[in-house]
Amino acid sequence: MKSTLNKFSIAPMLDWTDKHCRYFHRLLTQQTLLYTEMVTTGAILFGKGDYLAFNQQEHPVSLQLGGSNPEALAQCAKLAQQRGYDEINLNVGCPSDRVQNGMFGACLMGHAQLVADCVSAMQAVVDIPVTVKTRIGIDEQDSYDFLCQFIETIMSDCQTFIVHARKAWLSGLSPKENREVPPLDYERVYQLKKDYPHLDIAINGGIKTIADIKTHLQHVDGVMVGREAYQNPILLTQIDQQIFGDDKPIIEPIEAIKQLYPYIETQLSQGAQLNHIMRHTLGLFNGQKGAKQWRRYLSEHAHKPRADIQVVEQALSYVRHA
Repeated sequence: MKSTLNKFSIAPMLDWTDKHCRYFHRLLTQQTLLYTEMVTTGAILFGKGDYLAFNQQEHPVSLQLGGSNPEALAQCAKLAQQRGYDEINLNVGCPSDRVQNGMFGACLMGHAQLVADCVSAMQAVVDIPVTVKTRIGIDEQDSYDFLCQFIETIMSDCQTFIVHARKAWLSGLSPKENREVPPLDYERVYQLKKDYPHLDIAINGGIKTIADIKTHLQHVDGVMVGREAYQNPILLTQIDQQIFGDDKPIIEPIEAIKQLYPYIETQLSQGAQLNHIMRHTLGLFNGQKGAKQWRRYLSEHAHKPRADIQVVEQALSYVRHA
């Protein structure tokens, strides 16, 4: 099944794209597809926590799964649909050692038939789209033919691919280096869309501005932005108007923080820590007067045991009165 949600999305980031992050991002953009951080099948099926929890305000939201056992993935996909997720995404892009040891992530590019079996098993038990996030290659297997063979093996059950336009080195580079060292090859992703026009192809990697996004959308169906959305979330306030053509006014950063207050109060009453919520907002005022004081005050005070909304108010005053 082809997804209709991938025109613009925010890349999942391990240990970062939590429910607080997604709630904050949703205040900035109503149209963007949000992703959970990658959750393993083992955590969902055998973990003690609720790894499928999310706020209803987050829609549209996709669950990114990590795993390589078709039966376990199907079980998790079924649970995710029951919980209300809009889409399931299989991670075939993460290059970390921890992920490889679990036989999922980018190493699965070398096992295309297994990926096809996984996708088929999931799509057989859910009515929502199952998509794949992948790289353009791994190690020495980085030819365009290799990428095409991978796509062709899977596409009977998956019509939406989010392609990070870098290959992954499975050894020798850290996950951070794998996001920066292998060169970007946007043209290869563009070619993929030309050669497989019936597929929904989204591009990811090194995209930072509205102009970048618009340029890519002339060649592919969707764009996924990663680090820029986390480091400079102000970008997200322009997405609905600039990319989706929404005529609603752009939300101002101060107003976004004000709209976050009820959520903060609710989460604090349930035992959350203020710094875990506010860390996602630190870059919101980048480039504005008072931004440094905003970041510093939150960094120095939001982690304290009884930190509450007053800490946010004080931090906001540095920007408001700058």
